[in-house]
Amino acid sequence: MARAYLSTAPGRAGIVGNPTDMYGGSVISCSTKERSAVLIEPSRQLSFEVARRKHVVETPSDLKLDGGYFDVAKAVIDFLNLADARFSLRWACDVPFGAGLSSSSSMIVAILNAVLTYIGREEHIFFRAEMARHIELHYLVLCGYQDAYMCTLGGLNYMDFRQKQFYRALGDEPYATMESLTPYIDEFPFVLAHTGVQRSSGMVHRPIRERWLEGDREVIGEYLRIAHLARMAKRAVLDR
Repeated sequence: MARAYLSTAPGRAGIVGNPTDMYGGSVISCSTKERSAVLIEPSRQLSFEVARRKHVVETPSDLKLDGGYFDVAKAVIDFLNLADARFSLRWACDVPFGAGLSSSSSMIVAILNAVLTYIGREEHIFFRAEMARHIELHYLVLCGYQDAYMCTLGGLNYMDFRQKQFYRALGDEPYATMESLTPYIDEFPFVLAHTGVQRSSGMVHRPIRERWLEGDREVIGEYLRIAHLARMAKRAVLDR
């Protein structure tokens, strides 16, 4: 008999190295206490509910993205080919939207984990992170890798994204290298502030990505420098 499951996933704050996760670089990032929470329950029909709004899926066309509240769930369900599933998804997210804290990745990871658990599909945590990133890139917005990895694994991590700058197919991507710095840090000396300003990460990243793909030496050189700073920041964090 199917059971109900509650799944949560944190937001993330990139500290050093952004956005070189999109260019084979290195990043230090930490998760936030703000999270997405998803409840999946048996139901007679597939439905989504968020912010007192409900969407019922009766045909595959009901999974078409329209820029609305339900796009994240639609993307996950369409990717998993579950338009005929019978369960309900209800979720909430207190990660600020458009603040660069990975609210969309947090929701994708929470929904994906809930659905995979519900249908009994086992995938290791690195592949789940890659699945989440694949869904976000191909359904929602231009993005890198740190968001999906951080929202999946959580904590304070040094991440190496070597050879991941080419955006390969899901089955061909090398996995990122994750090193947890959490055991070595008693207190994190940062305060995270949100001004309320909202931006689309895709709009921010796309022009620079295009310059990088065109071989712009300034962009390539600066991102190599930023990735190097992240590697040096790892030492600074551990040796402080």
